[in-house]
Amino acid sequence: MDHAYRAGMNGDNGRGGRGRFNPSNYMGAEPEPLPESNGGPRIFAFVDDLFFSAKIQEVARKLNVKVEFVKTEKDLAERITSNGEEKPSLIIFDLNNVGAKPLTLIPKLKSKLKKGTSIIGFLSHVQGDLKLKAQEAGCDMVVPRSAFSQNLPQLLRRHGAPEELEQGAE
Repeated sequence: MDHAYRAGMNGDNGRGGRGRFNPSNYMGAEPEPLPESNGGPRIFAFVDDLFFSAKIQEVARKLNVKVEFVKTEKDLAERITSNGEEKPSLIIFDLNNVGAKPLTLIPKLKSKLKKGTSIIGFLSHVQGDLKLKAQEAGCDMVVPRSAFSQNLPQLLRRHGAPEELEQGAE
C-alpha cells in the first residue's frame, strides 16, 4: 500500500516519521509576571505537603506574587491583622492537611471574611466524599491535585494582582 498521501501531514518530515516532538504545541504559555507590589500577601495557604509548598512558592516567585503559608487559624488571624485592612483574596487548603482541620476552619473563615475571599481546596481525585464535605463547608472550588497544579499559575495571577489591577480588568 502506498502511504505517499501522508507526506506533509502532521509534521511529517518526508522520511516516514511524524517529525519532532515540540512540547510548546502541548503546554500552555507561562503567564506574565505581575508588577512588584508593596502591599502584604493577598494569598494564604494551609499546605504542609512539601511538594505542593515548593510548587506554590516557585510559581509565586515567577509571577511576583506573595503567598504566605500558615498552619493554624491563629497564624492566619495574626497575618491578616498585620496586613492592615486588606482581606486575603485567596485561601488555599490542602484538604488532607489534618493539622489545619479544614472542614471546621473553612466555615469560620467564610463567615468572617465574607465574599471578598475565595477558598480553594485540593485533594486526591478519588476522595469524592471529602470533596462533597468541603463544598458543604464553604469551599468555593474543590479540585483534584492534578488540576490544581495545572491551573496554579492562573489562580495565583488572578488572586495575587493588586486591587487596582483587578478593578482595571473588570
